Amino acid sequence: MSNRLQAAITAVGAYVPDYILTNQELEQMVDTTDEWIRERTGITQRHILKGERGASFMAVKAIENMFAKYPVDPEDIDMIICCTVTADMVFPATANIIGDQIGAKNAWGFDLNAACSGFLYGLAVGSQFIQTGRYKKIIVVGVDKMSSIIDYTDRNTCVIFGDGGGCVLLESNESGYGIVDFMLYSDGAGAKHLHMKAGGSVRPPSEETVRNREHYVYQEGQPVFKRAVVEMANASVKIMKRNHLQGKDIAWLVPHQANQRIIDACADRMGLDRSKVMLNIDKYGNTTAGTLPLCLADWESRLKLGDNIVLASFGGGFTWGAIYLRWAYDGSQIE
Repeated sequence: MSNRLQAAITAVGAYVPDYILTNQELEQMVDTTDEWIRERTGITQRHILKGERGASFMAVKAIENMFAKYPVDPEDIDMIICCTVTADMVFPATANIIGDQIGAKNAWGFDLNAACSGFLYGLAVGSQFIQTGRYKKIIVVGVDKMSSIIDYTDRNTCVIFGDGGGCVLLESNESGYGIVDFMLYSDGAGAKHLHMKAGGSVRPPSEETVRNREHYVYQEGQPVFKRAVVEMANASVKIMKRNHLQGKDIAWLVPHQANQRIIDACADRMGLDRSKVMLNIDKYGNTTAGTLPLCLADWESRLKLGDNIVLASFGGGFTWGAIYLRWAYDGSQIE
């Protein structure tokens, strides 16, 4: 075992809103069918946060869920990274709001916007602060209220996204467990295929932008799908090769939950049996930065000390990458 300081996930938490938007309900809203949605995405339902509550509300709920299983004094938290594209406000950072609401009086933090790859980026960034020995406890949150930026008259996007999120606690480990390696990428040329047209400094909110429905997700499905199939799989295979891993060595693939076909293609390239792939897109849809921690929370009880795990994602920007980690605790012992 290496005695090099590594950042290990020592606890996970998750939250999804109570309201469930089913495919059958969407059939009454736009020109689509349950069969069409399931065949092309694998989604049967998604959760929606109602009322004037934002990403911070779900993040705090997820952290409370984590603290209930792994008691931590909030004042011992050093840092909070909130990965989201649906921040409560332009400023202050949602991470700051979260810190105040959970009582993390000694923590500083910031929001990280890398779309669907946000949580992956957040883990990589947080791990560096742990590895230097500067900080001992860091919370990384991946959360999005996608319903706030989805046009429910657009049949191509409204069927895909849901609301929800999760979090992890990063702590130092000298026994060889934790984040071993990461490979992250971006390509701004992809922005034209997946973005929100207005709301930023180029096109601030105005009567015109609202009238033209420019404050919603704009996505060109085919270019995004084709790039995601290639890049998410490439990053996963590259990180396996760099760490001398084969499919048989991997306990779990934690893929971004955007599309069943993208996930299948990634697993095939990695040489993984479907039983090793975490999949919950059917019940949550694409929660953007929330998909990876939601998977970890759903599968926590099945994770074992020393499991080799690959997390992979692809998102708007374009952003993508993979992380290889060795799981640091026996999830079956968590109540």
